Amino acid sequence: MPLSDNMRLIFYDYILPIIIFYLIAYFVHRTSDAIAKRYKPISAKVLRENPHRIERLKTLQALLANVITIIAYVVATLVSIGLFVDADTILWVVGLFSAAFGLGMRPFISDFLTGLSFIFEDTFDVGDKIEIPLYPQRVEGVVEKVTLRVTSVRGVDGELFTMPNGDIRLVRNFSRGDSSPTNITVKVPARKISQAIDHLEKLSERAMTLLPNLIEPWQVITKSGELGDEAELTIVAKAKFGKGAEMRTRLLALVQQELSAQGILPEDEAVTGAVIIPES
Repeated sequence: MPLSDNMRLIFYDYILPIIIFYLIAYFVHRTSDAIAKRYKPISAKVLRENPHRIERLKTLQALLANVITIIAYVVATLVSIGLFVDADTILWVVGLFSAAFGLGMRPFISDFLTGLSFIFEDTFDVGDKIEIPLYPQRVEGVVEKVTLRVTSVRGVDGELFTMPNGDIRLVRNFSRGDSSPTNITVKVPARKISQAIDHLEKLSERAMTLLPNLIEPWQVITKSGELGDEAELTIVAKAKFGKGAEMRTRLLALVQQELSAQGILPEDEAVTGAVIIPES
């Protein structure tokens, strides 16, 4: 049955243009990934800062692709509405919708804006070890995924934490910097504290050769400032980036051996390791 003139008019003046608008938006959506990957200012900036940050580059490219898709569909929707109402009405509807959307979706908007800050301010990357002091549980682990809305962290016990970006206010990043802290605490008899300090200070220079991952001679301090039968001395050392855990073990062995050889630590206690405590 042939279409009437009114149906034909509605089809060609309204239905067909709307279909074309959304087909164009869908085509832009399908090509958004390729467009984002070809946008060289992003890749040039990221890789210039750090050639190994491929994951951050992928995140930024995905962000750009999402923005392109959203813009394409929003434009298609506005142009389609424009077939039925005038421009002033569209502006009024968009303003009203934006106000309602802003009130109802405030938590989501906060998540997205915070996610943008994480990405562009380079707070952390995928693969970084971080700590987030959320209430009531502190989250520590390796970042597995960062999107505009959520961040996924693999915990130290293997669990996966997925947190809205808007809830993340403070981040402690263990994977940034040019060195890793390596501190240990040694308990020595109070009567031998002067001898222990002198020997540890001399040993710090020699340790640069004995421990290749040590960046600079360590410092000997006391955190408690208390003196009784025993005194606690803290060795503050810096290892090459990413070598902190390995260096702590070698540092423990070296200090135990040297202080035992000088008679500062009893031989039996030094062997058990009870007198030297690695700091967390």
